[in-house]
Amino acid sequence: MAGSDEGAQSGTRGAPMTPGQSRAARGLLGWSEADLAARVGLAEDFVRSVEGGYGDPPAGQVEALRSALVAAGIAFTDSPTQGVRLAERPGADEGTRLDALTTENDR
Repeated sequence: MAGSDEGAQSGTRGAPMTPGQSRAARGLLGWSEADLAARVGLAEDFVRSVEGGYGDPPAGQVEALRSALVAAGIAFTDSPTQGVRLAERPGADEGTRLDALTTENDR
């Protein structure tokens, strides 16, 4: 799976996504408000409103934003503080580690 909710049990949702988590996740992915909105099929103004903490947006739409971020590789963390990070991707090529460099593989 590309993203996850760290520490969440299978079949359960994590804590609701905070405005700060949404902004931070977009920053990690290099997405604009318009990019996130387009991936979910919502208006850019909706994303701006959610991230600004305005009103009481429908939980299903906020969950759609969160799901798009998780699918793109974001992991939401709740403990010890709420935050986001890029999820580890099993089998991702990390390149050659510094201690493994030789004149043969340093080209």
